[in-house]
Amino acid sequence: MIVGFSITPIGVNESVSPAVAEAVKIVRESGLPNETNAMSTLIEGEWDEVMAVIKRAADAVAAHSPRVSVEIKADIRQGVEHALTSKVESLENKLSA
Repeated sequence: MIVGFSITPIGVNESVSPAVAEAVKIVRESGLPNETNAMSTLIEGEWDEVMAVIKRAADAVAAHSPRVSVEIKADIRQGVEHALTSKVESLENKLSA
């Protein structure tokens, strides 16, 4: 499965990057395929392992903030691996055709 998520601390300074950096560090150290952009993070793996990483990331942000917002979007497709890259490759191939 691929999960796109964002974790936002609420009730802190205008800059949320210190807390978000803690969350991204946890995702990157998980060993699961992932990528981060300006708005969210994608992570690929099995349900339990992905959700465990998101929980640890949310807990890390909560250590910086009295309130945390978590948004999650999941693409659950059994038997598919490496979708994080293969879906983009498929799209790029169609765009270059």
